[in-house]
Amino acid sequence: MGTVSEIASTYTFGKDITVNRLGYGSMQLAGFGVFGEVEDRENAIAVLRAAVEAGVNFIDTAEAYGPKFNESLIHDALHPYKKGLFIATKGGFNRPGPNVWVPNGNPDYIQSNIDGSLERLGVNQIDLWQLHRIDPNIPVKQTFKPVIKAVKEGKIKYVGLSEVSVKQIKEVSDILPIVSVQNLYNLGNRQWEDVLDYTTKNGLAFIPWFPLASGPHKLADKIDKIAKEHQATTAQIALAWLLKRASNILLIPGTKSIKHLQENLGAASIELTDAEFEALS
Repeated sequence: MGTVSEIASTYTFGKDITVNRLGYGSMQLAGFGVFGEVEDRENAIAVLRAAVEAGVNFIDTAEAYGPKFNESLIHDALHPYKKGLFIATKGGFNRPGPNVWVPNGNPDYIQSNIDGSLERLGVNQIDLWQLHRIDPNIPVKQTFKPVIKAVKEGKIKYVGLSEVSVKQIKEVSDILPIVSVQNLYNLGNRQWEDVLDYTTKNGLAFIPWFPLASGPHKLADKIDKIAKEHQATTAQIALAWLLKRASNILLIPGTKSIKHLQENLGAASIELTDAEFEALS
């Protein structure tokens, strides 16, 4: 469970880990199709360091990004980690090739994901481990056996889910406590509206992936007008809308550009009026 600060600029997992609501997602720091090593490793390291220097203390990665290369990159760029840096990773996908993602909830595979993430990140405990997808071919209780074991051993602090329904959240919550849900959600794609509302009501963090989409073309004129009034970009307005949508939303926009990184982080200072929010909603 978590709490939200009064100014809603931070979110606290449990009682002891507080993060800025505007974080960084590292998926783009991999090769084509999120497969293989990132093309310009020096630049990728510079982006990660710039993010932390700018105040980002919530970074999202995954065993599947690369696979494996992304977690190692984060270690090489940021270890020893700055105090208060919260790194979330994920497991549960096979990656046979570029842009190919195959759910694998086999408990032995999940165990290997957890062990590998600990080693690559260079940590004794993963701050937040998320199941990338529920494997329809493996009973959920089997998938989470090694996760429960890792939590008991202190190797995982918090557990989250990704791309799940309310029913699935409830099913997993009966097995072990979860603190977050990472689903596709943005200004133009709100198919998981019920999941967001459920997490808000039940004290779970909601981490939208692909947060920068600015919505259908019919919103373009409204977004442009609002962006001009705030001297902001379309992307910044899309992020600002998400921050206002629900106080348990944590954002992880990704980029390979330091300039774009700084632009994204600037969204934290944009406060949409109720009228502007409704116009886009």
